[in-house]
Amino acid sequence: MKFYKVLFFMSMIFGTLLAISSFSWFSMWMGLEINLLSIIPLMNSTKNVYPSESSIKYFITQTVASSLILVSVMISLNMLEFIPKNFNLYLNIMMNTGFLMKMGSAPFHFWFPEIMEGLNWLICLIMLTWQKIAPMVLLMNNLKLNFFISMIIIYSSFISGIQGINQVSMRKILAYSSINHIGWMLASMLYSNTIWFIYFFTYCLISLNLGLVLYSLNILYLKQLFNSMNYKKMLKIIFSLNFLSLGGLPPFLGFMPKWLTINFLIQNNLFILSAILIVFTLLTLFYYLRMTSNSLVMYSSEILSKSFFIKNFIIIFNTITLSSLLLCTFSLNF
Repeated sequence: MKFYKVLFFMSMIFGTLLAISSFSWFSMWMGLEINLLSIIPLMNSTKNVYPSESSIKYFITQTVASSLILVSVMISLNMLEFIPKNFNLYLNIMMNTGFLMKMGSAPFHFWFPEIMEGLNWLICLIMLTWQKIAPMVLLMNNLKLNFFISMIIIYSSFISGIQGINQVSMRKILAYSSINHIGWMLASMLYSNTIWFIYFFTYCLISLNLGLVLYSLNILYLKQLFNSMNYKKMLKIIFSLNFLSLGGLPPFLGFMPKWLTINFLIQNNLFILSAILIVFTLLTLFYYLRMTSNSLVMYSSEILSKSFFIKNFIIIFNTITLSSLLLCTFSLNF
């Protein structure tokens, strides 16, 4: 890896840590901007027009979101004596909108799938995982509008299922799946930060598992995925396990945080929100089941992969995925 990539990567990590650990709004905003200015060069590291276009779109979108956050903070700190008390509600909505736009939540998701389509898999994985930490933690610390967040949760679950069902690009499929998981993570953080952390950690583990295999095989579209499965029988197993786990099908690893979230929502009498989340998540699970069923009925001309890296990668990460079967059994009994 080139030195400038390492430098910007460390700067990106520093920006996120500064944003989530700062005690002042200015330091928080500065951390978000350091993170933004660090990932833009990483997006442009390849000599291609599509990453450049994606980086420009990402910069504009994040700038608008940062402006909303900064304006709401400045008004609330400096002009609070001159504005009506009811105006605090609109300031909180403005600030939360900025955080939601930064993480790519619906209905502010318009930029996320298009930007993902123009990036390589390694940057896509950063967008799916690390770039969501700072806005989510900051939103969690400023979570005052439960009704507004509940509407965002419902809209994210609905949009991800409807718009992701006809996609043929793997990057867009994972982008819409990420929007669905954002809805679940917002639901988990309504009453429990611990469940949010468990959900986010599990989601990152499954996404990294799936994304690194797609990167190693250079798979960008469903047709390439099915062709790879046709020649590598073991890949059918790893993709099937991870797609079903990412969709939240029991008893795989991805089901556990969903079950914990539903259990916590029901304990707090949010029955309607739980039912809506389950119904709309079935749409997301449908296109994962469709991909899995199509791959399992295909003929395989090769039993094992010839790549040493792929074989060891499959063994390690599928062991983690399958270990959730035992975890699920103990959790449901106790």
